[in-house]
Amino acid sequence: MTIGFADSPRSSVGLEWEVAIVDRASGELASIADRVLEVLDRTSDGAAHPFITSELLTNTVELVSGPHARVADAVADLETQLAEVRTVIDGLGEYELICAGSHPFSQWYDQHLTDKPRYHKLIERTRWWGRNMMIWGVHVHVGIEDRDKALPILDGLLAYLPHLQALSASSPFWAGVDTGYASNRALMFQQLPTAGLPYPLADWPAYERYVDDLVRTGVIEDHSEVRWDIRPSPKWGTVEVRVCDGLSTAAEIAAIGALVQCLVEWMSTTLDEGGTLTVLQPWYVRENKWRAARYGLEAEVITDVAGTERPVADHLRELITTLAPIAERLGCAVELQGVRGMLDAGASYARQLRVAEAAGGDLRAVVSHLARELRDGIESGPSAASTGR
Repeated sequence: MTIGFADSPRSSVGLEWEVAIVDRASGELASIADRVLEVLDRTSDGAAHPFITSELLTNTVELVSGPHARVADAVADLETQLAEVRTVIDGLGEYELICAGSHPFSQWYDQHLTDKPRYHKLIERTRWWGRNMMIWGVHVHVGIEDRDKALPILDGLLAYLPHLQALSASSPFWAGVDTGYASNRALMFQQLPTAGLPYPLADWPAYERYVDDLVRTGVIEDHSEVRWDIRPSPKWGTVEVRVCDGLSTAAEIAAIGALVQCLVEWMSTTLDEGGTLTVLQPWYVRENKWRAARYGLEAEVITDVAGTERPVADHLRELITTLAPIAERLGCAVELQGVRGMLDAGASYARQLRVAEAAGGDLRAVVSHLARELRDGIESGPSAASTGR
């Protein structure tokens, strides 16, 4: 099987943002995305909106930026689309928008599937696990100008997967339960057959053979159904980072987007200069993913092949300094420094836990908190970086 890799400007960036709709009074998920999209389509002369789309469940809309050279422009795309959705939602009067890796208390059996053949096929195959996928994420695409760089850069990015997962972790609650995990989404999503960590593949022909094996045995229909945490995206000519939980503010998306864009450009430059990338043993990668899911920004992660362990928050601060010259070159220096702000404020999982504790365990307060953050940004105040877990 031959899989083409589209032409894509080097280190261009595109962003995807999955947003959930909730009932304003109860805080429960609301299955009205079809109504929202119908209104949006009418404003596009009856054609489907080019960037705002449906997702697996009818409680979700997905915002998709165009490709841009600068993260700020991709985020501005998303903010414009969010404003369009907000106008429709506010017009309906009963609903709000939130974004997190999971909803604090809604139940899977109350949700409705979007009526598309690919989703019906997925649920028919995956059953209970598939129906439990009440999850939301942020995806970052970064352009790769040479197909043969895609898999080496993917392997290099795996060393920073726990950093991205810990920083974005926002799913401590699941169906009304405090899971004890910063990102329960990370462990739920990997239950799907082709999701989770990628396999070590030597080169592009090895990737083509992998996809061919899955197609021939009926596991998938095409490469788009390989749902790894980080994957090549041949259609767009990008590496796509999918490990991040949903983020409730555009500023956080900008920071994560800048971090991913800078990491890819840093690694691409290293390859151009004949250097080698740090590629961790697969068992270290798997352990790091679990630690980040469990402990979030309080995790200690394995940072090199020798097994050196560092607090992920400390390693992130050093990484920002390392990537600063790259960020200047890419025009995302301000956005990259936003990672420091995220570390100071604490990740979303920590903020949610603090809100729940202050509300005596009433998780409706967490939904209201997420809705406020999406509207107004993160409130200033004492650091939420530590939860005492």
